Amino acid sequence: MSSVDMTQAPYAAASADGAVDAHTLTRLGQVAAELLDQAGDRVDDPACVARARHAWEDVPTELRRTVREFRRHSGPDGALVLRRLPIGAAHLPPTPAVCGSVQHGPSLTAMTLLLFAAGLGDPAAFAAEKSGALVQDVVPVPGQEEVQGNVGSVELTFHTENAFHPHRPDYVMLLCLRPDHEGVAELRTSCARRVLPLLTPSTRETLGRPEFLTEAPPSFGLTGEGTAHAVLTGDPDDPDWCFDEAATKAVTPEGRAALAELAEVAHRTYTGVLLRPGDLAVVDNRVTLHGRSAFTPRYDGRDRWLQRTFAYSDLRRSRDHRPGDGTVLVK
Repeated sequence: MSSVDMTQAPYAAASADGAVDAHTLTRLGQVAAELLDQAGDRVDDPACVARARHAWEDVPTELRRTVREFRRHSGPDGALVLRRLPIGAAHLPPTPAVCGSVQHGPSLTAMTLLLFAAGLGDPAAFAAEKSGALVQDVVPVPGQEEVQGNVGSVELTFHTENAFHPHRPDYVMLLCLRPDHEGVAELRTSCARRVLPLLTPSTRETLGRPEFLTEAPPSFGLTGEGTAHAVLTGDPDDPDWCFDEAATKAVTPEGRAALAELAEVAHRTYTGVLLRPGDLAVVDNRVTLHGRSAFTPRYDGRDRWLQRTFAYSDLRRSRDHRPGDGTVLVK
């Protein structure tokens, strides 16, 4: 996973000789603060999204170059971490602890996510998930510890985000506001570019056949497991994949064996990263699965708190799902 320290490291992902200085960090904070001043009342307002799209052009060149190169090719790990973004961590409110928690009101963290969504493409969300909010809280919720989702605190297994949906996000952005108390909860990623060379040829062939079903979560109000699909699609040498360890099932014995091998390799070779306040992880949802290790919440207002936004490199592909060409997919 490419990792860039915004205060110290060079931009290895895009420029071998360009160090990021304090001016770059300061300027990014200024752009986000200026956007916040102009944001209006709601993050989800089309005018706020448009302002973020325009403000992206004011982000320092080094950052824009890094994001542009990642968008063109997300590398062997299909993920990027930008470290120490200015988010005003010392002034954050208590961590939310309720289901469906989102950020409709403008904040420095929400503006930062909208800025980077504009750099990757366009932000969008699903009406059935977190009320269609563009900026969503990923926090542990009392009584939901065992849930395989953003409210749980047990190990979150590997998955393509919204794997069941024909218009799943191209990128998942996770901005850390607070780590867990013990500092052990790691974001885990597993990229097809790392995993596929370790699979047997027969498994790769099987994963390329439409012999798999992925169930939608209850929140989407869908029944059944949808249309049969392949786990691997596109160029056999660099395929996209669609897999949810907790929700994807095979309809043939060969498919079940292939999924078992895939899961075993993914768990054996994943990359783990600890996120600290201000760290932004960008996952290429087309080629990289993500998950999270277990942690123990205390529900004391200081628990782990990430904010999440989805981005699409070509929003028009989902036009028939977005009334009025808006940012919310309704079906």
